[in-house]
Amino acid sequence: MGILLGLLAIVIVLGIAFLMSNDKKNINLRGIGIMLALQLFTTWFMFNTDIGQAIIGAISAGFNKLIEFGTEGVNFVLGGIAVEEGGGGVFFFNVLLLIIFFATILSVLTYLKILPFIIKYLGQALSYITGLPKIESFNAVNSIFFGQSEALIAIKSQFHQLSDNRLYIVSASAMGSVSASIVGAYLGMLPAQYVLVALPLNMFSALIVASIIAPVKVDKKEDIVEIQDVSNAKSFFEAMGNGALDGGRIALIVATMLIAFIASLELVNWAFAGIFNGFTLQEALGYIIAPLGLLMGIPWAEAIDAGAIMGTKIVTNEFVAMLEFQTMLDQVSEKTVGVVTVFLTSFANFSSIGIIAGTVQGIDSEKGGRVSGFGMKLLIGATLGSVLSATIAGLFL
Repeated sequence: MGILLGLLAIVIVLGIAFLMSNDKKNINLRGIGIMLALQLFTTWFMFNTDIGQAIIGAISAGFNKLIEFGTEGVNFVLGGIAVEEGGGGVFFFNVLLLIIFFATILSVLTYLKILPFIIKYLGQALSYITGLPKIESFNAVNSIFFGQSEALIAIKSQFHQLSDNRLYIVSASAMGSVSASIVGAYLGMLPAQYVLVALPLNMFSALIVASIIAPVKVDKKEDIVEIQDVSNAKSFFEAMGNGALDGGRIALIVATMLIAFIASLELVNWAFAGIFNGFTLQEALGYIIAPLGLLMGIPWAEAIDAGAIMGTKIVTNEFVAMLEFQTMLDQVSEKTVGVVTVFLTSFANFSSIGIIAGTVQGIDSEKGGRVSGFGMKLLIGATLGSVLSATIAGLFL
């Protein structure tokens, strides 16, 4: 029964995307079918084979070792305060400040041309297998490693080639992804195996949904990728310094957004409770999203609470939702943990509309206006992608 509900959820997601499509006749059905097959194979391989489990374990162990190294740096500067204090202090010092170390590693790997090499050839392989244009394929892979703004800046020299549909796809990939620099922070809150599996799943899902909503066909002669080097470092140590500064900026931005969003959510919940006799916004979102959660594989007894978490992520951001879900991990089933974690591991929320539109505006003011124009369509598409990823994960849990 669970598998049938999951398949129904996939059909519904693809059906909604089809109804939203602005060019139904030119949808790349072959590419979409291949990406769906790759999602199913990847999830089965990672969850249901010894080799897949070993790979997840090795990657998780690698991240944990990096977290240990990062914690040494944090403890040296803070002198143990992160351990002695409680509440938000522990989260800021022991989770957010680790972003600095991860951003430093990312910057160094970029300077050494290791990441660009990996991204370039993975993007080429994805384009060859699926038939998607090279710019969209490269951007999708690039979005796994870099944040929304950085991923779009990397292809800024190509923006003159992007039609509205192509612009939609690259924006959807940026919104449906997460930055590798903050994956370590996610691993400090939620189970590693689900966070790590979510990365490729969400890359494919964003492309699948966006390719249905905004199909593209590109002449092979025009399908050339010229990548903008987002790292201006002239030496190894300059790359380290730039990465550390970028990481510190990201950590402070996340902390600032958390303060604003959590406080605002409390205000809205207080107002809701006063108007609707104790009923909060999150409870309302829980009831609205619960039927969808059921189709995704979440048991009905847990669907309302899970729906509230997923709704919180959409109206605030993934960090706020993850912090709330972290307190529920021991109270819900493993399937719910996996499905919700995969859903949360993306940037698909209202605030991302502004981030992406602002980035594109800085690159090309005319195209920035177009992104703002289809901002809500972008959020709906990215959310459908998160639902698709979480549903596929649920089929194998």
